[in-house]
Amino acid sequence: MGAVGGDYVMDAKRDRTIITASALGTIFEWYDFYIYGVLAPIIGRTFFPTDNPTVELLYSLAGFAIGFGFRPLGAVLFGYLGDRLGRKYTFLATIILMGAATAGVGLTPSAATIGIAAPIILILLRIAQGLALGGEYGGAAIYVAEHAPAGKRGFYTSFIQAGVIGGFILSLVVVVGTQWIVGKAVWDDWGWRLPFLFSLALLGVSIWMRLKLRESPVFVAMKAAGEQSANPLKEAFTYPGNRRRMFVAMLGIAAGFTVIAYTVMFQVLYFLQNSLHVAPGIAQLLVGGSAFAGMAAFIFFGWLSDRVGRKKPIIIGYALTLVLLYPIYQFMGQQANPALAQAAERAPVVVTGSDCRFDPFAKVQPTDCGKLLDHLSKRGVPYESRDDRQLGVTVGDERATDLSPAGLDTLFHNQGYAFDTVTPGWGRSLLIFLPLVVLWVVSGMTYGPVAALLSEYFPARIRYSSFSIPYHIGTGYFGGFLPLVSQYSVARTGDPYAGLWYPIAVVAAALIICLFWLPETRGTKLDA
Repeated sequence: MGAVGGDYVMDAKRDRTIITASALGTIFEWYDFYIYGVLAPIIGRTFFPTDNPTVELLYSLAGFAIGFGFRPLGAVLFGYLGDRLGRKYTFLATIILMGAATAGVGLTPSAATIGIAAPIILILLRIAQGLALGGEYGGAAIYVAEHAPAGKRGFYTSFIQAGVIGGFILSLVVVVGTQWIVGKAVWDDWGWRLPFLFSLALLGVSIWMRLKLRESPVFVAMKAAGEQSANPLKEAFTYPGNRRRMFVAMLGIAAGFTVIAYTVMFQVLYFLQNSLHVAPGIAQLLVGGSAFAGMAAFIFFGWLSDRVGRKKPIIIGYALTLVLLYPIYQFMGQQANPALAQAAERAPVVVTGSDCRFDPFAKVQPTDCGKLLDHLSKRGVPYESRDDRQLGVTVGDERATDLSPAGLDTLFHNQGYAFDTVTPGWGRSLLIFLPLVVLWVVSGMTYGPVAALLSEYFPARIRYSSFSIPYHIGTGYFGGFLPLVSQYSVARTGDPYAGLWYPIAVVAAALIICLFWLPETRGTKLDA
């Protein structure tokens, strides 16, 4: 097969099999991981029931974040195995673990049935998913990169990148399709479990495809020459210059592109559904459809990186994110629920009180002012709070005379605030869809070249560990906690745009790191 040493024997059939098997496995693996995020509101009320939907969602997103939090540990474990035992069987093991854990979520009884055991089992399954994903992505990306000819490495590995988005799209397609087939009543009762159980079918296909693959030629040659690392985990941190490379990979690459991707995946869903009251089915179709339309950008920019380099598209994508993200969200907000947007601009809400502490996680707020803010947060009403001896709410130029929830809702209604579920027409839906496609294209600029870049960035003998550890710390902690941090910020302030400052800050830091410390890797030999 001859990829080592620079000689590459073209074999179109083999290359198609490698790309197809690796990309499909990545799609299925990320489907398993994303399905939790897509169904977070249902999971919240099933496993973390309270009388507050906001609290349920935040607890559910905390469970989502826990899965990401364990990805670095999976990267350490499976990275070690991948560098010692081989690429093929390591990422075969990860997909089996992921599929079994995902099906387990679908089989776990609710908190109403088994009490506290339900959320405990759920968290343990999320940990298993995090461990599996920590070993999956790096293995698939490296496997494809080590088979690819040097001049097509970005193009070949871009299918792995597109596979990550494909998993998100598949999760939305299965959710929407299942809802349509079983109906709302069955879906709310038990039908939501079917997408989790569907992962068993995907697992069977993945195992069959991956068993057809051979070991990476780079690893085979390295093993034959006796050049494997005796302790890849230790060497990843002691190899000359590798700690700096891992730092750049973690913050400059993984954290940066992940917060962009998750902002256009999950943040948009919660923004449309929770803050703007768009019908969930419409929101899911808009996000899923735009992801499908923008997926080609991941492949295009992977291909382009073979010609202009890996660094340029990433830098430009980061810069465009900083310029476009906030204005695009504001535009979508105006189109998704114009009555709510116009009311917030025409009649701003001001809350006054002497003690306006507000904790979105609290089941009951400790102060009267906090209870007012809790109600506004649930309604998705942006507000400004001011210290004052007298407790009160002013909407526009009208001061509330009745501070009960019903009284406040009447005042909001009189001032033009609309909290009913909205279904945007075709015209407004198109004006939401097109900006989403723009964000997906920008995400493709930063994500498409990454698998090739990181494969070229690290030495072969410790590539699996060095690639996976910083990648999953960056994506797991900076990206995985994005839904929780952003929704907490929204709940804390009532501002539907408050959650955007977190990804903007992370991308700004990533841009600076890449400008000064990220080298160009295109053309690097992978047997070194």
